[in-house]
Amino acid sequence: MKIKRRVVEDYPAARLPGDLLGDINPAHQVRVTIEDRPKGSSRSSLRSHFGAAKNKDTSIQEAVARVRRLRDE
Repeated sequence: MKIKRRVVEDYPAARLPGDLLGDINPAHQVRVTIEDRPKGSSRSSLRSHFGAAKNKDTSIQEAVARVRRLRDE
C-alpha cells in the first residue's frame, strides 16, 4: 500500500490548531507534512512487517550469536 504524502512549505504557524502549535512561535512559518495512513497502521507495525522488530525481545547474547551465524554462512 502506498502512503499518500503532502508537504506544505511556509505555512503560517498561527493557522495551526493549538495541539499542533505547541510552543512554536505563531509569528513563524512552518513546514507541514501530511501523511494519509489507514487506521491501525503504525511505524512499529511497518517495522515488524519488514523484519526490523521481528525479534525485539532478543537478548544481546542471542543477537550476537545470530549475527555471527549469518557472518559465517
